[in-house]
Amino acid sequence: MPINSFENYPMSWVPDKTKLTSPIYLSIAKLLEQDIRNGNLARNTKLPPQRELADFLDLNLSTITRAFKICENMGLIYANIGQGTFVSPNAAIPSFEKGENSSIELGVIKPYYQFNTIVVDTAKRILQRDTAHYLFEFDHSSGSSFHKEIARKWLQTFHVNAEPDRIILTAGTQNGLTIAFLALFHAGDKIITDTFTYSNFIGLAKQLNIQLISAAADADGMIPDLLEKQCRLMDIKGIFLMPSCNNPTGTAMSMERKKTIAGLIQEYNLILIEDDAYGFISNPSDTPMQALIPNHTVYLHSLSKSLSAGLRCAYMVIPDGFKKAFLDTANNVNLKVPLLGAEIISELIAGKEAEKIIKQKKAQAKERNNIYKKFFPEHVGSNVYSFFQWLPLPSVYNGYQLEIQARDNGIQIFCSDRFLVGKAGQTAIRIATCSPDSPEQLEQGLRILHHLLTKNKEYISQSNFII
Repeated sequence: MPINSFENYPMSWVPDKTKLTSPIYLSIAKLLEQDIRNGNLARNTKLPPQRELADFLDLNLSTITRAFKICENMGLIYANIGQGTFVSPNAAIPSFEKGENSSIELGVIKPYYQFNTIVVDTAKRILQRDTAHYLFEFDHSSGSSFHKEIARKWLQTFHVNAEPDRIILTAGTQNGLTIAFLALFHAGDKIITDTFTYSNFIGLAKQLNIQLISAAADADGMIPDLLEKQCRLMDIKGIFLMPSCNNPTGTAMSMERKKTIAGLIQEYNLILIEDDAYGFISNPSDTPMQALIPNHTVYLHSLSKSLSAGLRCAYMVIPDGFKKAFLDTANNVNLKVPLLGAEIISELIAGKEAEKIIKQKKAQAKERNNIYKKFFPEHVGSNVYSFFQWLPLPSVYNGYQLEIQARDNGIQIFCSDRFLVGKAGQTAIRIATCSPDSPEQLEQGLRILHHLLTKNKEYISQSNFII
């Protein structure tokens, strides 16, 4: 198509040709990134077809394709086969920055910090021992034999049987995910996730240029037919799931669904990263997917939510075939839990204080979910011990704008766009019922939120305004 034919031709994105520098594909990717991040391109905007853009810029199609691929790997855009390429819904949302403020916290998950007093008492006992000095030495290993034996017995209570040499102690789930990414995946690799998934996983994948592909879920978890369809259409290498309790939706995968998904993982030879951060609030009889397909599963069991977030400790179970790659990576980047943290965690478990903490947290969670139920009875998750709730909203809502509005009214919430992979889905907010300092503060925050949503509903019904 001749360039002059574009003079009056409408295109959703028109890059400034005067700003293009060599290499051209990187320059195009940079211009597209800038226009997305500064809000010039709204979420879900359909971008011009690649061939059309190539004609407009008088470039080879492959140049545009390379530029789009860079932005797709960064999570800025997503492609729907047969429909086109679109701006990702969460691409322009800024990362949440923690700071001192007077808002009631319903966004960041703070897993009942008041029970850290038990952790403090245990730490004091440990530090009074004659051998405490060794806990401040630098250790190259992935955990001592004592720590791993404690981990092995603890994991057995969650139906995970692993020899100590397959267990690595990491400094929390995020560190474990980093090791898994570096050991098993490369830039451009594709990993399947739920449509809504752990926001830190999304951020890490973007930073390492791992492409996330979503498959929708129902009440039982990821839909097998949609997973299989994606595997047939694309070269998928891995899959990330939180079967015991998806963060943010709270969905728990049924056993029947786990077996079906496990069969597809084996059929397509995928690597499963199973995040079991909330296994401690699930049904005690529930079996992780790791027990079904141990040779395909990297299993992560964080102790941050169940015992203490500040200790930054997680148990990672790896298949025999991945052991060397994981240990080499863990040593190279030194993403292991400090000895003092590992010792405190092990002492909490061995001394039964861990069971006491979990019991008290579950009791507190049940009380707080009853408070939530008073305000939003039609949208209560099935797990009475959940640390958060998923509240669907009318489609006219703009999630991030609601976040801002809530903050102006004294509460901090997180919108569904922060957890979204690919195509825009249901508009919702995640409410961290565990985070306010007291049940009374939670009730105050929920009252503000309920009033805000009621006021918005009345306003929306009287106008075409989109909140």
